[in-house]
Amino acid sequence: MFFYINAWGAEMYRITKVINNNIVCSVDRDGSEIILRGLGIGFQKNAHDEIPDDKVEKIFKMTNQKDSNKLKELLAEVPNEYVTTCTEIIDVAKKQLGKRLNENIYITLTDHISFAIERKRQNLEYKNALLIEIKNFYQPEYEIGLLALQIIKDKLDESLSIDEAGFIALHIVNAELDTDISSMMKITELIQKVIEITTNYYQMDLDEDSLHYERFITHLKFFGQRLFNNKITKDDDATFQKMIKKRYAKDYECAAKIKNYVLESLGKQISEEEMVFLTVHLRRISSTSNE
Repeated sequence: MFFYINAWGAEMYRITKVINNNIVCSVDRDGSEIILRGLGIGFQKNAHDEIPDDKVEKIFKMTNQKDSNKLKELLAEVPNEYVTTCTEIIDVAKKQLGKRLNENIYITLTDHISFAIERKRQNLEYKNALLIEIKNFYQPEYEIGLLALQIIKDKLDESLSIDEAGFIALHIVNAELDTDISSMMKITELIQKVIEITTNYYQMDLDEDSLHYERFITHLKFFGQRLFNNKITKDDDATFQKMIKKRYAKDYECAAKIKNYVLESLGKQISEEEMVFLTVHLRRISSTSNE
């Protein structure tokens, strides 16, 4: 057994592979591979040596072997202080958002921050073209991005640009929606365009402080996720759809403009059920903004 309780009642892990002085691999009580992080737990250790549970600071458990291999490769390359800093940022994000994050964020965010620090030292920092949109559409995640910059400054003595707060926010949203960073950039651009179409159609500024606006943005996040993952909702209730189309004809026309944009610019179809959802949200935010 690789995880067991010894004769003194202490929980123990048996090493299957040493990654470096602070990272080792083992197996949990379910027989799944886990990656253990702890100060010095791999120092002068070999496979089959034992690690007490109280020496383990963090346990990483990926959903499949491919991701587990990626994480092992990354942890072997990245300084331990980067790993601990990124883990702290992720823990803060989980606590503040109160949401489950895809475990891949330990790979994507650690890799991103490590690369961002390397680029900064070489004066090759990236500008974030979607920074304003990220601040507007993903405000809680952006606030965590700002906090992450402070954590990086405190722990690593590296001052990253404000653009990185936006990139970190996207990684967090990506982990919330269980998609990839490329899709998140596309989803953000899609939300930006939908808001532009909506404000132009209704000839009004939307009330960004309203609950309906917040719900609309949330809907657009998942709408974009479905769109770029090719998970189209099915047209089930034709009677309800006809009723919405007739009752909220003006709002349905705005949804039709969004549908045309998606088809012409992205080459993707929107189902009639998606049109109904858009119409209902458009009705709510246009009514709120008119009050």
